[in-house]
Amino acid sequence: MRGVLIDARVVDPAPVTVPADEVPFDPALPWRKSPSVALRPEPFGALVYHFGNRKLSFLKSKPLVAVVTALADHPDVPSTLIACDVPEAQHRAYVTALATLARSQMIERRPS
Repeated sequence: MRGVLIDARVVDPAPVTVPADEVPFDPALPWRKSPSVALRPEPFGALVYHFGNRKLSFLKSKPLVAVVTALADHPDVPSTLIACDVPEAQHRAYVTALATLARSQMIERRPS
């Protein structure tokens, strides 16, 4: 039984593919909070609930809540971050957080 679970052959990994229902996050495109999502303000930031897929997330800062709320009012993520007075040194962290929210369908691409 020892060798059954271990395959010693080296095999090239399968190419990584993005699921058809998952849109890659591009901060240069317009985004918005999904219409199926509700934000509940909390002292730490907000609870985010998606009524379609029933996912619950936490936004752990009020500035991030402001960014998510303001996405629909700006042409792209960088202009949203600037409008919400996010320091440039934190832009990468915010883009990473927004990409995570996009993967969980909390935010979605806005129709052009």
